[in-house]
Amino acid sequence: MNKLTLLLLYIVFAFANVVTAQTKVSGVVLDKSNQPIPFANVVFKGSNIGIVSNEDGRFYLESPNTYTALIVTSAGFSDKEVPLEKAVNYNFKIVLGEAEALNEVVIYTGKTSKKNNPALDILRKIWERKRKNGLYLFNQYQMQKYEKVEFDMNTIDSAFMKNKLFKGMEFIFNHVDTSDVTGKTYLPIFINESVYDVYGDNKLKKVKENLTGNKMSGFNGNQQILSFVKDLYSDYNIYDNHLKFFDKSFTSPLSRTGIDVYNYVLKDSAYIDKKWCYNIVFYPRRKNELTFKGDFWVNDTTFAIKKINMGVTKSANINWVKDIYIEQEFEVENDSVFLLTRDYMMSDFALNKKEKSKGVYGKRTTLYRNHKFNIQKPEKFYKEEVNFIDNAVYERPPEFWEENRFEKLNKDEQGIYKMLDTLQTVKRFKQLYNLVSILGSGYIEFKNFDYGPIFSTFGYNEVEGIRLRVGGRTYFGPNDPWRIQAYTAYGFDDNKFKYGVSGKWMLDKKNRLIISGGNRRDIEQIGASLTTTNDVLGRSFASSALFTTGSNGKLTNINLSNISIEMEPKKNFIVSAGLSYRTLESASKTFSLDYYTTLPTPENPAGVVESMVKQSEANIQFEFMPNRKTIGYGVERDLVDSPYSHFFVNFSYGLKGVFDSDFAYEKIQVFYRQPIIIGPLGRTNITVETGKTFGTIPLGLMSVIPGNQTYFTIENTFSNLNFYEFVTDQYTTLQWNHDFGGRLFARIPFMRKLNWREFIGIRAVHGTISDANRAINASGLPYNAPEKVYWEYNAGIGNIFKVFRLDFSWRGNYLDMPDAHKFAIKGSFGFYF
Repeated sequence: MNKLTLLLLYIVFAFANVVTAQTKVSGVVLDKSNQPIPFANVVFKGSNIGIVSNEDGRFYLESPNTYTALIVTSAGFSDKEVPLEKAVNYNFKIVLGEAEALNEVVIYTGKTSKKNNPALDILRKIWERKRKNGLYLFNQYQMQKYEKVEFDMNTIDSAFMKNKLFKGMEFIFNHVDTSDVTGKTYLPIFINESVYDVYGDNKLKKVKENLTGNKMSGFNGNQQILSFVKDLYSDYNIYDNHLKFFDKSFTSPLSRTGIDVYNYVLKDSAYIDKKWCYNIVFYPRRKNELTFKGDFWVNDTTFAIKKINMGVTKSANINWVKDIYIEQEFEVENDSVFLLTRDYMMSDFALNKKEKSKGVYGKRTTLYRNHKFNIQKPEKFYKEEVNFIDNAVYERPPEFWEENRFEKLNKDEQGIYKMLDTLQTVKRFKQLYNLVSILGSGYIEFKNFDYGPIFSTFGYNEVEGIRLRVGGRTYFGPNDPWRIQAYTAYGFDDNKFKYGVSGKWMLDKKNRLIISGGNRRDIEQIGASLTTTNDVLGRSFASSALFTTGSNGKLTNINLSNISIEMEPKKNFIVSAGLSYRTLESASKTFSLDYYTTLPTPENPAGVVESMVKQSEANIQFEFMPNRKTIGYGVERDLVDSPYSHFFVNFSYGLKGVFDSDFAYEKIQVFYRQPIIIGPLGRTNITVETGKTFGTIPLGLMSVIPGNQTYFTIENTFSNLNFYEFVTDQYTTLQWNHDFGGRLFARIPFMRKLNWREFIGIRAVHGTISDANRAINASGLPYNAPEKVYWEYNAGIGNIFKVFRLDFSWRGNYLDMPDAHKFAIKGSFGFYF
């Protein structure tokens, strides 16, 4: 289940006792013409508790203490003291007047100066010392970490509570509370607690976290939700130049490039924990960029951050997230060491960014304690376990949590556990949960069996016509040590049944030693990808697209059987070996895989031709994916949606004579993909594939450069090539794609509100064919190889209506080839942050 599906689940299940603080106030800051003043500084008088208003001038402030006045300041306006006559004050309108005198304590207006700005002088000193603060001061460190993650449905009102959706679940509304950040009502619907022992070595640049306890409300044992939570709130360092949230790179207010992105104003100075600190307010220079607004307090001697509060600007080009709010607090270990002790992050997920729209709060609170330093551990201590899970960690008794919680749960948080456990027994809730689960996974769940994937039920191609497919898999839980999958399909034009069946069994959990095997008889578009796969049940989108850009009868009947064994001796390093047997035969009268077994001679000008390829093959593969994150510990794992490098090598050997196999050959294939996040410029993906076959082989075993005759973008294909337009036995491809994330469109005033995102890319391939392979070709298909590099380039617009992307692709050369596509438009759907 992907991230957005889980968020949809929380929104659908969002289900009054209000615990009030001593002082609450919300409102809007305006100028005399009744226009909102963005990024005004609002603090309780006589305290360091404050917030910066958003782009619409709105703010909310809360404290458990009693305060009788606010101080509101903004660059270019006179400071204003606002009395608070009640403990709870909502919908204040605070009007600021422009500064009237030259000696007014106001230095900057609008965009702040990059020269003679004391705030920037302090910022430069922060840069100089940032690698000498906190944990970086020591060779090694140890500490305990407590993490609490909570999801809440927000903006609860009486109409929402009366919705028929919640019939039979009305008891959940007894847990409604009020956010101390936004002032909105919310209903807790999920909570997860974790305790870790953390070890770090700055010399080795290694960090290890040992999970010692985990407790989750309502969804115990669901590793997908746990991994989703971890991915949603990845760790970050406020001193880094860029902070990654939801696969987006935000410019940190402490970044060395911050001067070009933020306005900075030195607003105040005061003692905090007996340390003299400066208060600096920051807000973005431009709209629609991935930036924050807020303020921080920094010590005047170490230039270490004591406290920082910041929120994402409303106009930031990010989907489904209305707000992100971050607080970090640091404590003084001694005169020179400031250590992070509290990290709080709240995200407001919603379908739109309107002020009154309903959504889901995702809140993470992380606390640290018991720091120890310079206790060295051997390097092997930091080696990550490949596939280890200690079930006792998820079954800790109440006494463990009483002892290891760094802060007690409040009354509402304690009630979530009981409420969610009760909710699991409600039939209506189960029905809603199952519906969203089907949309996320593509499978309909039955007891120990899943039907699907439902999205493969219908298909179309020129050979089968309309194609119907049914299938399923065994499923006892996400950590199953074995799994069997099967399907059958029927084509209404060829009147034939097809099928596939496969099974996997994990023999050794620690090293993920897995054996697998299966058989498939089906129709396939071979040559839809270059890199070899042993997935028996795999089927290319090219074989069953409902609509195509041109005629395609170049389909193949395939009968594939294989057995394989794999293991993961090191985290994300996989070694596998296998044996396969396949027969290939044309599925269409307009397409041939014929090859000569005896070449034509003057005595026998027709030669001897064979139509079916029978081939046995052995292969060994190596796959390395550093920084890949996975979900679960079973024989099949899901991937967490985060960028990682991917390196793959395959060696194949044709076993002539084994099971009447026809050809002997050796093949090597290498695949490498590298994602690169380039700070404010977006994200680049570079993919290189290369391969060579040694020996004589027919068309069915050649390396076909993958074309794309669908109307949809297909990864690692060439948008302007037809199927079989280029055929090779030696090839090298290069693909480069870059996502600017909307940073260019954000500079164009009339396009800012669209929040579109820009993509550019280029694809190129070089390949050859040996004379021997040309000689045995009897298919009638002309062998064309891109001996002169073929290339095409593309530009695209994404985030159209938040779910659609259009790619425009141009052919760079080979323009005079038959049926050449000089220009193509492809589309794709997806839900992205």
